[in-house]
Amino acid sequence: MATISQTPPPIQAPSLLPQKLRRSRPLFDPEILRRASKDSFLKLNPVTLAKNPVMFVVEVGAGLVTLFFLRDAIAGRGFLGFEFQISLWLWFTVLFANFAEAMAEARGKAQADALRRTKTDAVAKRFLANGEIEIVPASQLRANDIVLAEAGDLIPGDGEVVGGIATVDESVITGESAPVIRESGGDRSAVTGGTKVLSDHIRIRITSNPGETFLDRMIALVEGAERQKTPNEIALNILIAGLTLIFLLAVATLHPFALYSVRSAGTGAVPTIAVLVSLLVCLIPTTIGGLLSAIGIAGMDRVMQDNVLAMSGKAVEASGDVNTLLLDKTGTITLGNRQAVEFIPFAGIDELELANAAQLSSLADETPEGRSIVVLSKEKYGLRGRQVADHEAQFIPFSAYTRMSGVNIDGRTLRKGASQAIETFVRDLGGVIPKSFQETADRISRMGGTPLAVADGPKVLGIVHLKDIVKGGMKERIAQLRAMGIRSVMITGDNPLTAAAIAAEAGVDDFLAQATPADKLAYIKREQAEGRLVAMTGDGTNDAPALAQADVGLAMNTGTMAAKEAGNMVDLDSNPTKLVEVVAIGKQLLITRGALTTFSIANDVAKYFAIIPAMFMATYPALAQFNIMGLHTPRSAVLSAVIFNALIIIALVPLALRGVKYRPIGAAALLRRNILIYGIGGIIVPFPGIWAIDRLLALLHLA
Repeated sequence: MATISQTPPPIQAPSLLPQKLRRSRPLFDPEILRRASKDSFLKLNPVTLAKNPVMFVVEVGAGLVTLFFLRDAIAGRGFLGFEFQISLWLWFTVLFANFAEAMAEARGKAQADALRRTKTDAVAKRFLANGEIEIVPASQLRANDIVLAEAGDLIPGDGEVVGGIATVDESVITGESAPVIRESGGDRSAVTGGTKVLSDHIRIRITSNPGETFLDRMIALVEGAERQKTPNEIALNILIAGLTLIFLLAVATLHPFALYSVRSAGTGAVPTIAVLVSLLVCLIPTTIGGLLSAIGIAGMDRVMQDNVLAMSGKAVEASGDVNTLLLDKTGTITLGNRQAVEFIPFAGIDELELANAAQLSSLADETPEGRSIVVLSKEKYGLRGRQVADHEAQFIPFSAYTRMSGVNIDGRTLRKGASQAIETFVRDLGGVIPKSFQETADRISRMGGTPLAVADGPKVLGIVHLKDIVKGGMKERIAQLRAMGIRSVMITGDNPLTAAAIAAEAGVDDFLAQATPADKLAYIKREQAEGRLVAMTGDGTNDAPALAQADVGLAMNTGTMAAKEAGNMVDLDSNPTKLVEVVAIGKQLLITRGALTTFSIANDVAKYFAIIPAMFMATYPALAQFNIMGLHTPRSAVLSAVIFNALIIIALVPLALRGVKYRPIGAAALLRRNILIYGIGGIIVPFPGIWAIDRLLALLHLA
């Protein structure tokens, strides 16, 4: 362990991500297929499979049929070819279900491997109590240690900037090459271990212990190690487990019933164990049982492809059920910087004179508003920035205390600022406020703008209209939310007049003006008390209580550590409008699960028409009329149903992983579409499928 007092040589950066999280691998990437195929066999472990009661029953049935096949093979009796094929296809059914889950997990593990390659045991410059610096491995850092990170250094751990300012390359986390600024205080003080300082230096207070960093959590979440079943998924698991138990009991009673029927009728045969197990497997909801886990894992994967880190599957699912969406005005609904759009002179003042004074008073104003005034003056009147050095100009920068900025030049005292500040300034100099002053300011506020008054000493020249520019396409996106059944609420610190005008322009359903952190929290609690699920975005420490209270809290990666800890999702791109995409992905997850559940239950109908006549037709000849598919023999009918039951799982894997295409339409329309495509379609499709398999078996003399 060395002690230093000067800057060591720069530390080399690790290799960056080979691709952004959102750049998903192809669905059937060879590497993913190899990994999934191997895991499919590993998942045959009964201890692992017991977590899925439906497929566990199928595995037990497959094992039972295999044992009876081996017994009959040794004894040289029974229909060995038929029993062997039934046994083989039952094992395929389990393997195909395992493959669906393994494919979803493999995609996450591939992303996790890419993230894991970015980890390195960086060197940290830790401050000692006497102010000197010691160099230690990053793995030795503990929470509350203070470290120095300079240009070229890797940030050794997650933390908060407590001193200095620097540009940081966060592409190792976000995939974006553009550097970001990190500084002490404010909402951009959080830094992530593994990112690289590009310029200047910062002092960082470490906030995590080894193994608990943001990158460690990303790896665990991406590979599914911490995936927990969501409430809806648990409820559906209970439902299909209940159905499985009911059908198990029903099939178990068929053997004594068949034995009695055969003895009474004096004809027919008692169904074998292979036939009874086949019936059970075709009756229970094996399709959704095999795909349910894959649907949940793939839902989280789709969120991560959008560069959003979901802390749990519950957060993704909840986003699909959201009723109310809280959106910050600044940066989300509007561009974030107010722009000058109009000069409004008072009586007796020429507009050019007002524009000239406004531009002169803005030359030293580096705020976006000040720069926009200079640009508008240039575009509208050809006024350009003047050389004022020879005029002994004294620039007055903008101050939050005075709420004004300006310049003293050639004996003139030019000021621009908030209407109340300029009014006070003019009155103090003995000037008179024009009668239309307040009326003009109020009119601009009602239009959603901000009035910026301009004065030349004791004389008010006019008002500059500053406007929040609503982002292009925002009204259409809000309309999409409304079509989804989601109520949008704009949150702003503006006064109610300005808030109402912006809300109307953006098309939001409601707004919360002059909102404080306590107001946001109270609003969310009120919505939840009325039975609604609420989502919101935030990046500051003051947003943390509301993010924690919301059902879906999307924190910005550029925000504070407190915000990221409070939310249940983190947007690595720090795009506040990303919540709209997250809601759509959540709805797609719910729709996919519902659609495949509907299809799973509906497609069992054809199997009843295949297996039940085959089992009892010899005993009860009247059942032959239910053989509407004209299947060749009882054995070919049973085998065709079992084969179709296995193949349909593997055929639906791409749909489970990609998700059912979502369109922002109402719940009633979605229900009709679901019933039409996956309900009625689920009933119709298996009939030609089973018929075709039966014809192929007959052609190949396999049954």
